Amino acid sequence: MSLAFRIIPRLDIKGPNLVKGMHLEGLRVLGKPEQFARHYYEQGADELLYQDVVASLYGRNSLHEIISRTAKGIFIPLTVGGGLRTLADISAVLRAGADKVSINTAAHENPDLIAQASRTFGKSTIVVAIEAIRQSDDTYQAFTDNGRNRADRDAVSWAREVEELGAGEILLTSVDQEGTGTGLDMDLIRKVHSAIKIPLVVHGGVGRLEDVLGLAEDVKVSGVAIASMLHYHYLNTNRQVHGFEEEGNIEFLKSNRTHRKITPMTLARLKEALSNNQVSCRLD
Repeated sequence: MSLAFRIIPRLDIKGPNLVKGMHLEGLRVLGKPEQFARHYYEQGADELLYQDVVASLYGRNSLHEIISRTAKGIFIPLTVGGGLRTLADISAVLRAGADKVSINTAAHENPDLIAQASRTFGKSTIVVAIEAIRQSDDTYQAFTDNGRNRADRDAVSWAREVEELGAGEILLTSVDQEGTGTGLDMDLIRKVHSAIKIPLVVHGGVGRLEDVLGLAEDVKVSGVAIASMLHYHYLNTNRQVHGFEEEGNIEFLKSNRTHRKITPMTLARLKEALSNNQVSCRLD
């Protein structure tokens, strides 16, 4: 029996806030991550992904308190990434309540960290994030630090290598498509999917229901991580502006707008549509 297709809300965190940008840049405050996480849990999310988007820049992960608060009332797997450079870093976020960790920058700097972490914490706990940007020759380059720095590795070859090193799962982000709502990079997804045997979760570009349906019917990936399409629907009915005046760029939060190429949708409606189209997914 095939495993259920997973829908994983991605929550990008900067300081205490949920933020969202485009191409992993231009971050705008959307609200408090715990509120979004609770909503997605109640809507039937299969997992949650927390990413500290400035952690690698500052050399630390600051999500411990948010993880602890979230894990107390939400009983689905929680993956945490950003700024995890050592076994001690990984151990700390797992103790705080995370079920899995996502590593990227540190894996490029020290590939053996993948093997060490897999042996220490179990293969299923270790997710390697690959941030890929298409090049002029139609190959894909891996990047680090939330898409800021070139890693000098081909993304597809790197996917094979991290599988051999012991990663239990790959989280693949198209930096070109991320936040645009213009659809997934199916060429990138197919290339990486055909190169590995471990679970693959893809991210970057989902703007409509059709994007998710097309993915689930085209390539047998393990799941999709979605941000904007889910966040904007939540904001339409739960927009809270007061209390964020000192929290950075809140013009978008105050504007009552959404991205014009993204059709907001609830997670429950998305799952219902997948099920109606014969895509195996967990329904509550």
